[in-house]
Amino acid sequence: MTMDLNSIIDQLETGDQDVALVALQIYNKENSQCFAFNKDGESEREEGKLSERLGKLVLGFLTRELQPSCQLACVETVRILSRDKHCLGPFVSHSAMATLAAIAGIGTAETGQAQEGAEEGPNVSVGETKSPNNASENPDVEVIVEALKSLCNILLHNHTAQVVAEELQLMKGIAERLKQCHDPTWTHEVRFFDLRLTFLLTALRVDVRAQLAKELHGISLLGNQLDATLGLCWPDTFESARAGSEGVPPEELPPLSREQTERAMEILKTLFNITFNTAKSEVDEEDAAEYRHLGAILRHCLMSCADGEERTEEFHSHTVNLLGNLPLPSLDVLLMPKVQQGSIEHMGVNMDAVHMLLDFMEKRLDRGNKLKETLLPCLNLLTESARIHRETRKFLRSKVLPPLRDVKNRPEVGSSLRNKLVRLMTHIDTDVKTCVAELIFVLCKESVSRFIKYTGYGNAAGLLAARGLLRGAGDSGIYSGDEDSETEEYREAKALINPVTGVVEEEQSNPMEGMTEEQKEYEAMKLVSMFDKLSRNNIIQPMQLGGDGRITELNQDDMQRLVHNPHVQPRAQPPGSDSDEGN
Repeated sequence: MTMDLNSIIDQLETGDQDVALVALQIYNKENSQCFAFNKDGESEREEGKLSERLGKLVLGFLTRELQPSCQLACVETVRILSRDKHCLGPFVSHSAMATLAAIAGIGTAETGQAQEGAEEGPNVSVGETKSPNNASENPDVEVIVEALKSLCNILLHNHTAQVVAEELQLMKGIAERLKQCHDPTWTHEVRFFDLRLTFLLTALRVDVRAQLAKELHGISLLGNQLDATLGLCWPDTFESARAGSEGVPPEELPPLSREQTERAMEILKTLFNITFNTAKSEVDEEDAAEYRHLGAILRHCLMSCADGEERTEEFHSHTVNLLGNLPLPSLDVLLMPKVQQGSIEHMGVNMDAVHMLLDFMEKRLDRGNKLKETLLPCLNLLTESARIHRETRKFLRSKVLPPLRDVKNRPEVGSSLRNKLVRLMTHIDTDVKTCVAELIFVLCKESVSRFIKYTGYGNAAGLLAARGLLRGAGDSGIYSGDEDSETEEYREAKALINPVTGVVEEEQSNPMEGMTEEQKEYEAMKLVSMFDKLSRNNIIQPMQLGGDGRITELNQDDMQRLVHNPHVQPRAQPPGSDSDEGN
């Protein structure tokens, strides 16, 4: 049986629940898989107006006391109608949003006031008007889920609805239910769409983000939710395990269920939103403890796998993104678990989590797609971890920059992790090449000579220029001294290595061999004149090395001096020192 929109609207206008129920069930069945909407034609625009009329009528029914089956049909219709961003007019008012929030069980004092105000005004429905029962008093889980889905659709597509949601304090209502993380009343779908709605609110509204983080203690609230979702227990203060599987190595644990992973990823995304600016900010003692506790949970996420490789990588990606937001001192929890049989140990410290991050980074490197979005969070996390934790730096260096033996191939040539990273130091994307260079520089303890040794001066020049280190200044300041790690192969070839390319090159013939001094001077002046001409025509911009080690423009006066005095010595030479003091 089919029924057009006009007929369905006629049925609803009778005000009879039974008649409306049949009509709405037919509409819902016919449109359950409708996700594409076109409003370009006249008939489509007319249909859009009818959809809005249907939305108003359905909302009118929802303000009445309905049979459970009729209420469910109404909220299903709202969910379907709310997919169309052009027909959201009836759903973005304070009264409509408040009604849906009450049905979803996330009503607040503000939503109650909005509903009371609507009842005093005109109403499009036929029959006695009453506020719907709050779902928390008499939960019908199926109805709650449909209302939550509707709110998600409306918020996603409409800015006015986002403002209204903040004014109605929907985040407070959701937070109350999120506190009930161990209540068996709430099914996976209720919990999931609570979290999805929370994610949307924090992604779309900066004020809601701040409200959840500060007023509603979002770190603790969502941390507890993540703890409950993963089913954790705590053998030690900052050491977690899966309840019932204490002492079982992570690689032997069964994968997380699809439902666990889905909820966990919504929590991770929301936590990312509310911690976006905390990575380098100072936090008080209480907040620091919360962040460290969260860091310990994230370590567990990193060591867990989901159902399938693709889902596991997505789960780990959200985990890495969030780890990068945590205050740097809290990252020490990644190294806290005791070394156990099967653990990766370095300097007496458990490096399982750091090794997992390194493996995750290399997979992204090998894939090569969207490097800025996929690689940078992990690169930055490893860089900052290496900067503040000596053990992490030394472990990473042993994997990324092992003692140099190959002096015949350029640093960017090959399949080792060092080769892959050095190749990206000349990437077209500035952020990518800067972050890669920063990681290697930190692993070299910010020593210019060591940095050049492992990358070659040509690859290193970008970072050195940005930092004013082209003259070879710089020291290993905050880093501890280590033992010498030069290999015999490197030591023997050291004097023959070209610092620009980083390898031993075949001897090249001297192009000026056999020239007289006058010929050499002529060629030099010819070259300078060519540069001068290109510069005057704005084809190139000649540069020079300033006294502060930074690149500055070579102006016309400088060019003239070079033209008239070709024997002027360069202002700086590439640093050739490449001694290494260890790890």
